[in-house]
Amino acid sequence: MRKITIGVMGPGENAIASDLENAYKLGQLIAAQGWILLTGGRNVGVMDAASKGAKAAGGLTVGILPTKNLEAVSEAVDIAIVTDMGNARNNINVLSCDAIVACGMGTGTTSEVALALKNGKSVVLLTQSQESIQFFTSLCQERIFVADNVETAIALVKEILRKSV
Repeated sequence: MRKITIGVMGPGENAIASDLENAYKLGQLIAAQGWILLTGGRNVGVMDAASKGAKAAGGLTVGILPTKNLEAVSEAVDIAIVTDMGNARNNINVLSCDAIVACGMGTGTTSEVALALKNGKSVVLLTQSQESIQFFTSLCQERIFVADNVETAIALVKEILRKSV
């Protein structure tokens, strides 16, 4: 039976402290569900924090790397997929997931959310950015879900998965 893969996308170098805390908790709770965590794989920001949270909870982590440089991979990534595709790898990130949580917001995250919506994927926005929430819900209200905390984000992911079966 195929395992469920949940993507956690978010800012790298520009992640704020609350994004990092939320990402770590998301990683833990994703692992606790027995789901696979997929991130951008690098050793910075949300992708690193989520991977570390999942590893701390005994989970399996996959990182889709934008470069061929393995020196930039998070120490908490079990399976590193080297693409050397730059930001084009964002399409791989979203297409490989059963559901996506955008933890915080940045330009790369924005592209991942847009690609997910374009491909019919549901996205949970875990952000305080009202502008981001308004923008994405105006594009696709039926596939954008908004969470103000990690527990709500996981509950929304479960609902997305339930509806997709």
